[in-house]
Parts: sequence; structure tokens; C-alpha cells
Amino acid sequence: MTPNTDPLSTEVNVPLRDVVGNRELALEVVPETLRPGALDTPVRWAHVSELQDPAPYLLGGELILTAGVDLPERIDRYVRGLRDAGVTALGFGLTPNVHETLPESLRRACARCGLPLLVVPPRTPFLAINRAVSVALTEAGQREQRRITAAREALTRAAGGGLGELTSALAAVLRCWVALVGAGDVLAAAHDAPVPLPPSVRELMATVRAGSGIRSATTETGGGFVVVQPVYPQATASHLVVVGRSRRLDGAERAILAVGAALLGLVGRAGSDAAELGAAATGLLLGRTSPGEVARALLGSEVVRLVAGTAYRRGPDEVAQRPDWLRARLDTPLVSVSPGRFVAIAGSAPPVPVLEDLRAHGWLAAVGTPSPASRAASAGAELEVLLSRASALGRPVVAGDAPLDFDALLDPGASRGFASKALEPLVVLDRAGDRALVPTLRTWLAHHGGWEPTAAELGVHRNSVRHRIAQVEKALGVDLADPETRMRLWFALRWIAPDP
Repeated sequence: MTPNTDPLSTEVNVPLRDVVGNRELALEVVPETLRPGALDTPVRWAHVSELQDPAPYLLGGELILTAGVDLPERIDRYVRGLRDAGVTALGFGLTPNVHETLPESLRRACARCGLPLLVVPPRTPFLAINRAVSVALTEAGQREQRRITAAREALTRAAGGGLGELTSALAAVLRCWVALVGAGDVLAAAHDAPVPLPPSVRELMATVRAGSGIRSATTETGGGFVVVQPVYPQATASHLVVVGRSRRLDGAERAILAVGAALLGLVGRAGSDAAELGAAATGLLLGRTSPGEVARALLGSEVVRLVAGTAYRRGPDEVAQRPDWLRARLDTPLVSVSPGRFVAIAGSAPPVPVLEDLRAHGWLAAVGTPSPASRAASAGAELEVLLSRASALGRPVVAGDAPLDFDALLDPGASRGFASKALEPLVVLDRAGDRALVPTLRTWLAHHGGWEPTAAELGVHRNSVRHRIAQVEKALGVDLADPETRMRLWFALRWIAPDP
């Protein structure tokens, strides 16, 4: 086995035979310099060089063109250097007053080293060869792009049929066998794959899993070539895509494999999430499982954190509004999205970089205190207060991450009782008519009594805010100029039980 890691290069090239076969160039191939398969060697560019040792400046795959203006005396060393640098072929231009015929020493050196030698007639300028190669590369790139696009469309259609159909479609497009292997080398899906997978393939999978940043790896086996690639997006994901066939994948096929791997990863996760959510919802509706058991099955913990987000500045773009985008970042399948708002139930608080990433994408987030899953609904009021704080501060807010947080010292039942009693007059008025006194008070306090920012956030005139705050003072019989009163009402708003 000879494994090697691959960068999934999609660099376009054309075979040497396409350049030689261009009749307009009238290139003559020196037969004794050709070895089997030489005309199938890829050409990535044509480059003119009169250096005696151009090898250090080459990347490999070039067609080097020279008129032999300063041809070195040690011609064998010159040719060997080109071959070792990965040059595909050497084009020698016949030029009056320089070299009117091909030097015999160059012919023999290329024959000994196996470097294809092309004779360029005087009537063919090097620029014409450069242009011809450039056009051929452009056309090849367009063909490959059409090929990749067609394959992407076919694989996307197949993804709707689940892992089995997608695996078969990938095998058909690449004309190979395919295996999707999960953790513990368990076969999740396959099409014509050898069962069990050969030891050499399992060794290659172990290499990819143990690596850091490895995107794919290839090995040559007795039956051909095998490529192993992690599913999108993790470089060391638990699931690996394994494909095998008699010949290597070319650049376009590597790009197609990357698309297939991405879709297999997404379809596999979506199917797993859907199955888990379906089982959890069924058990909950039938009364066979408790909210805590559901949370443990889906989130790994019976203690949950509510996470809410509101539109920030210009708001989230179309991609950032998608539930799957939020699920991936918050690491929870329990996400609900509405215009300009989202709420999620997570097993733990998202890390600060994740919250900052949400803000960068137009979401300003707040994270509530830990609570048992059975009492998640009662944490909604606290989340509204935290969101108001986040909006006023212009940054994410996480409950319990500051030294002054004292929620753990309080009895939740007593706190809710205090809040219910303190705010009952406002709740009654809001239920009787569309006055929005509770949200107005919450927003006004979050903005430290600022009329303009409160009006802007609520989308009303500042005089409407003044009128509502006056109603609050009258209904509660308090003076909101008193900081002690503001403090008590702030915590009451945080602890009040949400409307049923």
C-alpha cells in the first residue's frame, strides 16, 4: 500500500497529445523520446525559457519552449533537471542563425531520460503555442465545469431520496464503488463496495481519522485506486466516504467527490436528527417520556439553556435565517425561527466566539440561566429581559457569566410569586386592551429611561412611550424616578411567568 494525502486539486490540464495533434502548430514529435503513455501526460502551461537551469522556477507539468540560445554544454544534466522538475515535454524551436536543425546531443539526451522532445518549425512562433495551450486549457476548464455542474445537479436530486439513493448516484457519476463508513467502521450506506473493506482501506481510514486537516487520502491497491475523504465539514469527521475504481480520479472527479461527501454528510445528519426528533416527539405526545428524558436524548443533558436572538443592525441575511444554519452553530436541533427572531433550547451555553459570530451575521443573542427541561417554558420571561439588555448594550448577554449574578441564591417559586404580584396590574391592563405596558416597561428600563431608543426599538413615537410609562406609574402606584423602584421592577420582569 502506498497512501498519500491529496489536496483535492481541481487544476485544469490537457494531455500532451492534444497539443501535438494541433495541426496549425505543425509540431514534430521525436519518436525515440516517447515512452509508453507519454502523450497522455498532462500539460498545465506552456512557458518559454532560455535559462541553462530553469528547473528551480518550475512547478511541474509545463511544456518548456526554447530556441537553444544559450544551450548548456552539459546537455544531459540540463535534460535530467527538466525531467526531475516534472516537465511534461521540451519544445525546441528551429531558428535561422541559431539552430537550423535539431542538435543531435539534445535528441540523444531526451531519449536517454525519457523526456518527450518536440521540434517547433521556424514558421510557428512560441506565442502561437502559448495561445493554443491557453485556449485548450480554457476549453477543458469549461468542459470540466459543465461536467461538475451536471453531476452536482444529479447528486442534489438524489439527496432527496436519502443515503441509499445518494450513494448509488455518486457511484454512477464516478463509475466506482462507494461506501459511507461511520464511527467504529460501521457501514452506513454502500454501493457495490467490498464487504468487509480490505485491511489496506481500513488502514487508510485510520490515517485520515488520526490526521489534522487532511482532506483526503489515496492508496493504490491490487484492484486499482481507493480514495478516502471525510464528510463535510469536519476534517476528521466520524463518517468517511470511501470510493474505489481501476483508475485515479481526475480534477473534476475530485470536485464531484467533494460535493458528494458534503451531501452525504448533510443528508446523514438530517436523517439522524429527523429520526431522533420524531422519536422524542412521539414519546412526549404519548406520555411515555418526560421533557427531561427528551432533552437528555437530544441534547445530552436534562438541564437546558434557552437561547434567543433578535435582529441586529441590518439583521441576518437569507442564509443566517435558516434553521439549519442556526442548528449547526448552536449545536442543537431544537430551533424555532420567525421574522427577526429565533429561540433555541440548547444543552449548554454557546461559547463566546459563537455568539460573536451570530452578531456578525445579524443576530444579537441572549442566553438564559440553566433550568430543568420541565421548566423551560417558565424561563421565557427571563429571556425577554436578557434580550432587552442585549439590545441596549449592543452585545450578547449570557445569564450567570458575571460576578453580580445571584439567581442561584433565589427560590424560583418565590421569585415568580413576587413578580406575579408586583406586575399583576400591568398584565391585567395588557390583557384587557392592546396597551403593551409590560414590554414597554421592560424596553424602557433596559435603555435606562431613554425615550428615543425605547421608541425606536418598539417602533412607536416617543410620546407614546411617555404615555405608557405614565400609565405604568399610575397602575402600580410608583415613582419610576426612584432607582430602587426601577431595580425591583427589573427583577420582577425577569422572573414573571409567561402568559399561558
